[in-house]
Amino acid sequence: MSGAGLQAGAAGKLEIFSWWTAGGEADGLNAMFQIYKKRFPGVEIINATVAGGAGTNAKAVLKTRMQGGDPPDSFQVHGGEELTATWVVTGFMESLASLYTSEGWERVFPKDLINIVSYRGEPYSVAVNVHRGNVLWYNKKIFDDNKLTAPTTWEEFFKVAETLKMKGITPLALGDKNKWEAAHLFEDVLVATLGASGYRGLWNGQTSWTGDGVKKAFDTYARILSYANSDHAAGTWDSATQMLIDRKAAMTIMGDWAAGYFTSKGWKPNADYGYAPAPGTRGTFVVVTDTFGLPKKAPHRTEALNWLKVAGSKEGQEAFNPLKGSICARTDCDLNKFDAYLKSSAADFKANALVPSEVHGSAAPEGFATVFNDVINLFTTNKNAGAAQTALAKACRDNKMCK
Repeated sequence: MSGAGLQAGAAGKLEIFSWWTAGGEADGLNAMFQIYKKRFPGVEIINATVAGGAGTNAKAVLKTRMQGGDPPDSFQVHGGEELTATWVVTGFMESLASLYTSEGWERVFPKDLINIVSYRGEPYSVAVNVHRGNVLWYNKKIFDDNKLTAPTTWEEFFKVAETLKMKGITPLALGDKNKWEAAHLFEDVLVATLGASGYRGLWNGQTSWTGDGVKKAFDTYARILSYANSDHAAGTWDSATQMLIDRKAAMTIMGDWAAGYFTSKGWKPNADYGYAPAPGTRGTFVVVTDTFGLPKKAPHRTEALNWLKVAGSKEGQEAFNPLKGSICARTDCDLNKFDAYLKSSAADFKANALVPSEVHGSAAPEGFATVFNDVINLFTTNKNAGAAQTALAKACRDNKMCK
């Protein structure tokens, strides 16, 4: 495996494009870079990061580069529609079918994950991780001091939030400066309100965007916002997570990249922070997967292929994921390398109903995702559920997801 990299092109460079700049995610990416440097010495790695969680800013930069014939050697992309509809169907990516065969990946990646990164039966990227999108995080000391337990339903959440509010503690930390964070919270409310099958139905027309279930989700979401920090529009996901560390808020709802952030700040699960499925979502796992593929015009193709080998390797995933706050996409990783939270996530991933994340690229085309973020953020301000439902139903039809 290492021999191929030593025959790298004269340039000896590798440009990796991602949005991993916050604590935990940057540490994990660097851990994979170190493995690459060990296996393929002499290659200069260009870490082309664009800040902004969920890739909100990076995706626009990437689109300009790809369409302008200036692709990076490989780039981070969420598995699902974000990969296939944006880059594969449009002819920008190479198939990785032969790499999957030579590396034996069909044997070690779950079939469902391979399907998420495939188009017409061929894989076009390699998953480096599995994140869970529906997690409630809380400051353990604040909960212990006030004799509180993690809420399992939204009604329980409101009772806990009232108790905290009466004590002068901000119940929920939110930072939705980049729009997707508010949409992420709403997505978890949708899962709780509709259940796994009802939520899946939103993406194929079987569940109506104008129905009572979605209306109930908007009503619940509006009530949740009344317990969030008033300056949420000025913050980001990581600043909201930091609020728990600084004891400025008791809870936040975010994907488990928050666990990577806590780890990077020295916080330990079950000692400093607690965790539970987002209220109402126990038994359901909202899947977010980060992947890397091979653009057709990658300037350093050999180096890019070697990067994909590292990204898909057991060694690479065991180095990356404990720092990132995610579990391996591979099924053969050593769980002893993972903390208590990630072990619980791995167990739930095997046992729970799996649903795709819309906010993080798996469930719907990018055209719908953009509208979704805008609609949820407008609702966050004006609380007009009827207008929001009508707009989402139209976007569903416009993107040919619904009739």
